[in-house]
Amino acid sequence: MSSLAVDDEFAHPALFYRTGQEYADRTVAFVREGLAAGEPVAVAVPGPNLELIRDGLGAQAEEVLLLDMTQVGRNPGRIIPGVLRAFADTHPQGRVRIIGEPIWAGRTPVEYPACAQHEALINAAFEGRAATILCPYDVSRLDAEVVADARITHPVVIADGRELTSDAYDWQAVVARYNEALPPAPDAAVFPFGSGDLPDVRHFAVGEAGRLGLGGQRLQDTELAVAELTTNSVVHGGGRGTLLIWAEAGQVVCEVRDEGRLTDPLAGRRPPKNGQIGGRGLMLVHYVADLVRVHTSDDGTTVRFYLGL
Repeated sequence: MSSLAVDDEFAHPALFYRTGQEYADRTVAFVREGLAAGEPVAVAVPGPNLELIRDGLGAQAEEVLLLDMTQVGRNPGRIIPGVLRAFADTHPQGRVRIIGEPIWAGRTPVEYPACAQHEALINAAFEGRAATILCPYDVSRLDAEVVADARITHPVVIADGRELTSDAYDWQAVVARYNEALPPAPDAAVFPFGSGDLPDVRHFAVGEAGRLGLGGQRLQDTELAVAELTTNSVVHGGGRGTLLIWAEAGQVVCEVRDEGRLTDPLAGRRPPKNGQIGGRGLMLVHYVADLVRVHTSDDGTTVRFYLGL
């Protein structure tokens, strides 16, 4: 497997695999090639695949940062700032090499749009950076739509031992396609708020989340996320908004709607610069939530976040 990029170019290939042996062979070769070139290497993939790579590397596994993506990347919106950039930014000199597998067969239909947008936005987040991020896809288990999207979000596809330029590559199209109106909230408690209601809307959210079954740290996460989103609505979203909260499929779901419009596709995924004041609200929501879905249009923005019971 070649290095796929030289100098300061960013490389973002998709690896299509069908068997565990093929997966191990390709990923281990990719890691060893990076280590031989003196590149820092990180691997963030689902647990069983992480063990395949660990076993394949043997003693060399100690030279690699190994992360279980089902934990560090449970929320796809956290992967760019919390995993990829967190690793790359600690190695600012020279090229870094990362394996990131954010989409696996256990991902739900509710999660998938955020996963697809994440894969697309990697291209914007790392433009001009000396990094290679390899994204494996289990084409024997994933839906055909997922595999088709991978060809759109990755400029290069590796399949059957060959590296091919993707003639479907158009990452902006995937970001736009999954910027979709969210399904209606079922039986939600509703709290319209304005600038004078921020403490009340926060207390309302915590009370409802507790009534629906959240406790401990999860209640604190609810309070933090609601505080950040409702403050953003007042400051940037027309001065007012609406909070909705309900239970769904073993999760508590909170949604904040306002009249603002997100114009930066990387909002909430770009780590703040040193000394930056503000600009952390949506990123904090990504860090505490299990999933965040966003829809923005000329009419306003909806941010929906999920916390497991």
